[in-house]
Amino acid sequence: MVTGASSGIGAATARRLAEAGFHVFLAARRVDRIEALASEIGGTAVATDVTSTDSVAALAAAVGPRLDVLVNNAGGAFGSSSVAEAEAEDWRQMYEVNVIGLMQVTRALLPALLASGAGAIVNVGSTAGRIAYEGGAGYTAAKHGTQVVTETLRLELWDQPVRVMEIAPGMVKTDEFALVRFGGDADKAAAVYQGVEEPLVADDIADAIAWMVTRPAHVNIDSLVIKPRAQAAQHKVHRVTD
Repeated sequence: MVTGASSGIGAATARRLAEAGFHVFLAARRVDRIEALASEIGGTAVATDVTSTDSVAALAAAVGPRLDVLVNNAGGAFGSSSVAEAEAEDWRQMYEVNVIGLMQVTRALLPALLASGAGAIVNVGSTAGRIAYEGGAGYTAAKHGTQVVTETLRLELWDQPVRVMEIAPGMVKTDEFALVRFGGDADKAAAVYQGVEEPLVADDIADAIAWMVTRPAHVNIDSLVIKPRAQAAQHKVHRVTD
């Protein structure tokens, strides 16, 4: 099961897991996209809003009694204002998707993961969940939430047959992430990656997720931080300028 599977890291992960032999359930709100991808990889599309309890319950019913892997990828950043100028609705939306949504999906699918006898949960966090930066308080707070929910879940499930892991990507260039964050402003979105010759792409993260879930069942990759070589830190990125 991959949430947020309609584009970017989610779609790339669905393809990678299908290549690895999994039957993939693709969950997202944009039904046309996940149906097309499901047809491509032989998976199952399930229209899902992770912030809706009823929608998540329907997702669990579609999956059935057994699930081997859950990738909680649905998330996003909305806005880049300072705390003094922040929009409360942007912050609520980020917390609802990155934290509450992750909790609801995990809660609903945990019985099926346990029933597999060797379940794996991968939560897609961010390097933003490990450091603060100006203009990012809402997103960093939400992704810190992703990180600590993962750590707590691992403590709570320590004696159960399920692995709990987090992948924390740095700069990943996808078609939509920055565009959504900056409200559709293509110039601002492009500026994030300007001069960076080789940022990570969605398939880099998907490749790492596939590796994590296909380790032997006794191997838990607690936390995998993955950045492009050009990114030494959140604020320190090598950019080539003319």
